[in-house]
Amino acid sequence: MTTGNDITVLPQLLGLRNDLEKTIIGQPHLVDRLLIALLADGHLLVEGPPGLAKTRAIKALAQGLHASFQRIQFTPDMLPSDLTGSDVYRPENASFVFQEGPLFHQIILADEINRAPAKTQAALLEAMAEQQISVGKHTYPLPDLFLVMATQNPLEHEGTYPLPEAQLDRFMLHVQVDYPDLETTRRIMALARQEARSQRIEDFSQPALSPALIFAARQETLSLHLNPHIEAWMAALVHATHASEKSSKLAQWIRWGASPRAALALERGARARAWLQGRDYVSPEDVQQLLPDVLRHRLVLDYQALAEGITAADCIHELLQVIPAP
Repeated sequence: MTTGNDITVLPQLLGLRNDLEKTIIGQPHLVDRLLIALLADGHLLVEGPPGLAKTRAIKALAQGLHASFQRIQFTPDMLPSDLTGSDVYRPENASFVFQEGPLFHQIILADEINRAPAKTQAALLEAMAEQQISVGKHTYPLPDLFLVMATQNPLEHEGTYPLPEAQLDRFMLHVQVDYPDLETTRRIMALARQEARSQRIEDFSQPALSPALIFAARQETLSLHLNPHIEAWMAALVHATHASEKSSKLAQWIRWGASPRAALALERGARARAWLQGRDYVSPEDVQQLLPDVLRHRLVLDYQALAEGITAADCIHELLQVIPAP
């Protein structure tokens, strides 16, 4: 198949994916969404029970990119300065020196983000939205390659602070992970034994990817062909979540729809998925596969719909019925 991808870029990204799938067994969806977020310059929120390799996945990605990594455990007593850093007074010369916080790394794991209060969450929001942080009168840029993966534990809600809609909208994707099947669990056990014997995680088969290569891959995804009918369809899917455009069911279910940022995320994500599939064009399947992860955290459902057990997945299914693929 003829594609527009540079032979020096795509094979290395596919090699990285293969290496990730070898060490992150049973979570191909998570691995795929991590790479899509990386290529689309977005951030992702991952939700699932503990023990499903969420931390392992993002650490392995940082290893494959040879990028600086920082895991931040969010707690109710965390302050914004614990993320951003702060000005430290130096008595020897009566001056203040800025001490960088953990957000100045390239790959960030915000573990159990909903355990931190709103003020601390807001500090992360600026970093994700503007790729910078503000301390006092000064603003400091973050690394050019900057990816945040935040996690939430759906099993516990005591002592948590639900993320506001404005912050949820800053996450490009909301990825849900679940338990593996029996055979996959056995493979995980075998891999754990192998790593325990060698006392290290399995090495990657290829050299670490440079940030320059990632930036080049991002430019290639933007050059993929996007049929005007598919582009119009993506815009229509997002626009149909608004009150003035809903079908009768969606009008009853959705209280607040998705912003244009969802359309941008859907396009960038579909382009990244198509590129990883080795195609030089975006297909309707790319859009359909990304739509749940793009919309599930951006739809605010009506109270009556919640009482009836309606979920965001039901709304997305109805959207695809009302506005079929071109």
